[in-house]
Amino acid sequence: MKKKIAIIAGDGIGPEVTNQSIKVLNAVAEHYGHEFEYAPCLMGAVAIDKTGEPLPQETIDICISSDAVLLGAVGDPKYDNDPNSKVRPEQGLLGIRKALQLYCNIRPTTIYPSLVHLSPLKESFLQGVDLVIYRELTGGIYFGKKEISKDGLSATDTCTYSAFEIERIAHLAFKDALLRRKKVTLVDKANVLESSRLWRKVVQQVAASYPDVTVDYIFVDNAAMQMILNPKQFDVVLTENMFGDIISDEASVLSGSIGLAPSASVGHTTALFEPVHGSYPQAAGKDIANPIGSILSTAMMLDFFGLHEEAKRVREAVSWTLSNRFVTKDIDPINFYFTSTLGELIADYVGHKITDQVNHENIELRKSTVI
Repeated sequence: MKKKIAIIAGDGIGPEVTNQSIKVLNAVAEHYGHEFEYAPCLMGAVAIDKTGEPLPQETIDICISSDAVLLGAVGDPKYDNDPNSKVRPEQGLLGIRKALQLYCNIRPTTIYPSLVHLSPLKESFLQGVDLVIYRELTGGIYFGKKEISKDGLSATDTCTYSAFEIERIAHLAFKDALLRRKKVTLVDKANVLESSRLWRKVVQQVAASYPDVTVDYIFVDNAAMQMILNPKQFDVVLTENMFGDIISDEASVLSGSIGLAPSASVGHTTALFEPVHGSYPQAAGKDIANPIGSILSTAMMLDFFGLHEEAKRVREAVSWTLSNRFVTKDIDPINFYFTSTLGELIADYVGHKITDQVNHENIELRKSTVI
């Protein structure tokens, strides 16, 4: 198989974690006989610095002509700390979603037995947790009309949804539920918001086409609480843009580190894959960032290409790495391995260059040591 992949390394730790994913993709290509062509392009603060725009037209053109997009991270403190800045790195994210019509964000949450001690929840709360969040990505309050009064003392952000926007993502969520535990939970605020009442109406209509899928409805404030009290009750979570932004970040920490969380944003053609974490500028250039969120996003990309065996191998490599205590500083601040080391290990495992049996003392790694 031959695929063209647009590479947006982005800001902060983005280039470092993305480089590890490319190592893994190269291992997949070599071992399974595929060919991946990489097309680097700019977005975020690095794009502003070089072109004055967070999302240059050249980047849009490259992404549209590619089979998928691999994104590192976007964001820089010099823009966050300036409330008067008219151009921000995050505008690139909203722009690429709109340009590629990426209306659905998919974020799975997986619990790794070797890392349950790092989760903010008790181990008993994490047993059986396996959920995925379907977040609508191009509608709602983030894309609605925005106004500020002439005196600057009041502001308005409009939340708008159409039945069409709700229906298309609902079908994706229900189809995935059929392959999982056959349960969809709609997160909304239908007791207060008219837009949420439309969500309920449309989801109920869509649910009629999936009689094998059970549907639950839960208000977003209760959903935030239930994600902590009883996360294993969720299978496929379906929700609108802002609620999904909040709930998915909450779910991402259940596994013990946000650095483990992958995501996919899909639409009608090209899809975009990125780790959930931000640009983490404090760690940039230090080779200590966790690349697993990016690598697992790459596994989702392989699934998108229909390369399910290859995706499974990448996930097995990640599980093997974690179970053998090859982890980055966010997971173990004393005995940790470097970003590049994990990328090499996972790539070697994918390429069948190392086996399940590992003697730590016989592997020369750039491991931190306590003197």
